[in-house]
Amino acid sequence: MTTYVLVPGFWLGGWAWDAVAPKIEEQGHDVRQISPPLDPGIGVEEHIEQLTDVLNTLDDVVLAGHSYGGMVMTAAADRMPARIRRLVYVDTGPLPDGMSQADFDGTPPVAVDGMLPVPAQAPPAATGFDWSIVRDRGRPQPVATATDPVRHRDRWRALPRTAILCSFSETQLRELAATVPLFGPMAGDGWTYRELPTGHWPMFSEPDALASLLLSSD
Repeated sequence: MTTYVLVPGFWLGGWAWDAVAPKIEEQGHDVRQISPPLDPGIGVEEHIEQLTDVLNTLDDVVLAGHSYGGMVMTAAADRMPARIRRLVYVDTGPLPDGMSQADFDGTPPVAVDGMLPVPAQAPPAATGFDWSIVRDRGRPQPVATATDPVRHRDRWRALPRTAILCSFSETQLRELAATVPLFGPMAGDGWTYRELPTGHWPMFSEPDALASLLLSSD
């Protein structure tokens, strides 16, 4: 039995994986759906520490993260590589050491009382599902999780890694990795790629297909 640890992105909790987890459990695996604390003042380090605390109780883990969750899981894996069988990046990738989510996005986050509100309108990449599931169930994100830099060394690079590509193709990714330093960590030895062209939130738009790809990544 493998344990799948699923880390959500901005505004989301473990509930974001509710349509994915049962498909994995049906194959006899354990699933842990992480719900990061989204209280004012929380930063990236608190989310990394929460995840490392979970990993410390497990072995033989497939660690999967979506969007911002990819940054958190990279740092956690860097601290506890022996607990992990494979890293799976769901439309995301590892950021270089010292970079923040806001650095990657290229625009300063617009916070209200230290929090990033859940967008009322669906972003362009929210295709194939009703955005109301995020609007109604999501929670504002602490702004520090967007502005804090992630810190890691290179121990995560020794782990097998799969990228599930939803917003662009493998060909596009390889071109970006060759020309844009921010995408550089997503290429090289140890990577495999799977395409699921369904927009940035595949756990809502294509949960069955995403579950199948998570299972086949192991």
